[in-house]
Amino acid sequence: MKQKMWDLIIRIKKNDTVGGKRLEALIMDMLMKANIAGATVWTGVDGFGKRGKSTLHLEGVTVNMPLLIEVIDEQIKLEPLLPDLKRIVGDDGLVSISEVYVL
Repeated sequence: MKQKMWDLIIRIKKNDTVGGKRLEALIMDMLMKANIAGATVWTGVDGFGKRGKSTLHLEGVTVNMPLLIEVIDEQIKLEPLLPDLKRIVGDDGLVSISEVYVL
């Protein structure tokens, strides 16, 4: 049996902060407090966007790596979070939503 859900993807950079706190940690805390079923943070090794290029330097220095935070849950649980997510991500990131079917 399949269930229709939302796939919420938040695209940010590893070094992004809000009020001195890492944006990634702030978002994950928000999701946990909202009792979201789960989220995964994916680290990218290369990318580009309106803020320029995002690259992981393999010499051991990590600079401006792209991050994706992926969340799959019910629309009724994710939709109320969208205004706060948009506010904290602002124009520095991208929040996208797709409908998915979960088996």
